[in-house]
Amino acid sequence: MEWTRLISNKRLGQEQRHIERHDDRTEFKRDYDRLIFSAPFRRLQNKTQVFPLPGSVFVHNRLTHSLEVASVGMSLGNDVAQRLVNTTHPELKGTLVEQIGQIVSTACLAHDLGNPPFGHSGEKAIQTFFTEGPGRSLRKEISEPFWDDITHFEGNANAFRLLTHQFKGRRPGGFVMTYSTIASIVKYPFASSAASKKGKFGFFQSEQEIYQRIADEMGIICLSKPGKPLRYARHPLVYLVEAADDICYEIMDLEDAHKLKIVSFDEASQLMLAFFDEETQQHLRQRIEQEQLTDPNEQIVYLRASVIGKLENECVKTFMDHEQEILNGTFTGSLIDHVSERQCEAYRRCARLSEARIYRSRPVLDVELSGYKIMETLMQQMVEAVIHPDRYYSKQLIGRVSSQYHIDAPDLETRLMAVIDYISGMTDVYALDVYQKINGISLPII
Repeated sequence: MEWTRLISNKRLGQEQRHIERHDDRTEFKRDYDRLIFSAPFRRLQNKTQVFPLPGSVFVHNRLTHSLEVASVGMSLGNDVAQRLVNTTHPELKGTLVEQIGQIVSTACLAHDLGNPPFGHSGEKAIQTFFTEGPGRSLRKEISEPFWDDITHFEGNANAFRLLTHQFKGRRPGGFVMTYSTIASIVKYPFASSAASKKGKFGFFQSEQEIYQRIADEMGIICLSKPGKPLRYARHPLVYLVEAADDICYEIMDLEDAHKLKIVSFDEASQLMLAFFDEETQQHLRQRIEQEQLTDPNEQIVYLRASVIGKLENECVKTFMDHEQEILNGTFTGSLIDHVSERQCEAYRRCARLSEARIYRSRPVLDVELSGYKIMETLMQQMVEAVIHPDRYYSKQLIGRVSSQYHIDAPDLETRLMAVIDYISGMTDVYALDVYQKINGISLPII
């Protein structure tokens, strides 16, 4: 793959207007602004990241997480761009490659847009409705590719759909983003029929042609053989978006767990100090004393910032060390997997604690259990409505769905996808509100 093709400011849906300039902002900055002011991005403030939405202790939601990932992504992208034009590819100076930081930051803002309410529990509820629930009866009524899509429903693929699909009353091209920004969010660039063991994939069949067009335009390597499910190499910037996400969720979840007293100060501080050698650890302790940081929370904040800085530097080095493999489409794993041994082991230690103590903690499990039940009920009621749209209750349910969703389409697959679009776009709070109303638990007048 070639950097000059991979960094493209051509816009999906407005290819014929590519030569026009609108204002003094770069096209990639316009992408960023468009996302920041969008309704789907705003809704992330009421979507669970890991812990229940804030009570007295303000932990991360999807919005704050995305903003932090975008910040780290900007640093990663800027550092990589600087090294590319100053060291390995001086011929790229003055080209769009210098704007990689903005592209990565924007893609980071968008990376969680497709996540349904209640996080992975919401994803699982949509999948299992069709594999274990009433949705199994639809198996023979829909196509094989569509069945693969809905039984592997994936937030990543849903984000690509949200950005690119032309919903009713909207313009062609969805958000009308640049090719490079769109490609940079596709972490799993293959169809659902080629989904990994974890069920991950990058685009639904309805958007497959769009991804193929974008990828071929930018020279992204196609890995699939004729007649086999579509599969591509990653756009190189995906590795930077993934690294920003990996750094933020693992380290910030640890900080949140400390605030919520799930993890002690000693545990959290030792886990963070393990990213550094003895000399640096001693220096960090001295700085904490010099700055008179006596508040344990502030000490953890200081250590967290130091860890993020270290991991950012390590990921940039790893990217540059493996640049040719990345461009050849032969690099495997994530950047975090290939950082220096000390940082890699410290990160894995954090991941093991998170799995055992954070993601299986009672507050998290309670949200997952409740969220699953809410999503399961919404799926059951809405799918029943679009299967039998002429029934009285079905009409009432369909009537409350936003007009952008093609809920009254003549074919069943489009109606089912409209249900998934509608439910996956809800916030946690709105999903709970709809659940209570359709079950008669709450009334607007009471």
